[in-house]
Amino acid sequence: MTEYTSGDTLLVEDLMLLLLHDEKGNVAGETVVNYILGGALLVELSLLGRVDQEEKKSMFSNRRILTAGDGPLPDPLLQEAFDVIAEKPRSGMSVLEKVGRGLPKKVAARLVERGMVREEKTKILGVFPRTLHPAVNDSHEKEVRREIRAVLADGAEPGPRSGALIALLSGSDTLKPALKDMDPPLPWSSEIRKRGKAIQDGEWGAKVVKDAVVTIIAVIAAGASAGAAGGAASS
Repeated sequence: MTEYTSGDTLLVEDLMLLLLHDEKGNVAGETVVNYILGGALLVELSLLGRVDQEEKKSMFSNRRILTAGDGPLPDPLLQEAFDVIAEKPRSGMSVLEKVGRGLPKKVAARLVERGMVREEKTKILGVFPRTLHPAVNDSHEKEVRREIRAVLADGAEPGPRSGALIALLSGSDTLKPALKDMDPPLPWSSEIRKRGKAIQDGEWGAKVVKDAVVTIIAVIAAGASAGAAGGAASS
């Protein structure tokens, strides 16, 4: 497998672009977006060979996330995530909770700086403040979408980036809304869903990357369940 290098944008930025509605500017998977974006940083660190997971000590123990390699990382967001993991070995849940805290705002701000989206302040029912990020320049996003279409609809083999994006979207149940702005449209179907799930469960990356994806999806599922339980309790 060829050595992975980060692109002009991070995986987490590409993922945020896919999660944002181009016209409305709202984000899909809002209740678990911290985990999803934190997961993108963890996957990119895995692709760079900078994190690993310890072996399970027993069938009931959780595998903790560990750092690997040395030297500075090519981006401040990656470095911040790495430094969190370097503080001490943590469970996947603990890593994503800590790394994902405040991450949507940080990533959105970077996309605004890049001129890809704009910030739009609004209020729900005229009372509750909300920040939206409609698309401004979608040329990069269109290229990302072309790669995803090729994998999902045309049978192309996933690369490290497209595989990671599809796996995270499928595992967080946000693949369908992420395809909404495809041009030309890519209708949602059972075949597309199955292809996404196959990539989510597939071996398109190194074992450490696969392990990271499995951990992230488990954490997202737990976070979604907790959010649903909290919503039911408060209703």
